[in-house]
Amino acid sequence: MDSFEINKIVAAVLMVALLVIGIGKLSSIVFHVEKPKTPGYVVEVEQPTTVSSATETTVEEKIDIAALMSMGDVTVGEKIFKKCAACHSIVKGGKNKIGPALYNVVERKVGEVADYKYSKALAAYNKNWTFEELNGFLKKPAKYIKGTKMAYAGLRKEKDRASVIKYLNQNSDNPVPLP
Repeated sequence: MDSFEINKIVAAVLMVALLVIGIGKLSSIVFHVEKPKTPGYVVEVEQPTTVSSATETTVEEKIDIAALMSMGDVTVGEKIFKKCAACHSIVKGGKNKIGPALYNVVERKVGEVADYKYSKALAAYNKNWTFEELNGFLKKPAKYIKGTKMAYAGLRKEKDRASVIKYLNQNSDNPVPLP
């Protein structure tokens, strides 16, 4: 193949590229569509409210805790808690591990286990571990309380969270009556 043939091939490729670009520009001019300044209709979506302060951020979602807790099963919760047992003890008088001991956790003030160094976010949270708080925290800990040291991804299934909460409630000197 001589240089004249190569020039013809390069010229053909360039012409096709220019033709495609030119057709695109021409079609934009011919078929110009102006978008309306205001949409024809507005879709209103209710957003969960966010409560923020200097040390904490939580997303409040309305949840029927009684219905949620009715889905749980203590034996299933015990099986699921085995994932948690790597970092938390659940026995009476159990020692803190990577995470604090969780015996008597339901209705206990957040960040109150002796001899455990909590993150600043948990130490300043200033609430009790109610069924609702546990449900929100177990769903996605890092999102529920920003700044927590707990790196666990969370439990997505409502039934799993309810089961673990029932199991935590059972492991107490005085289990809290279920809602």
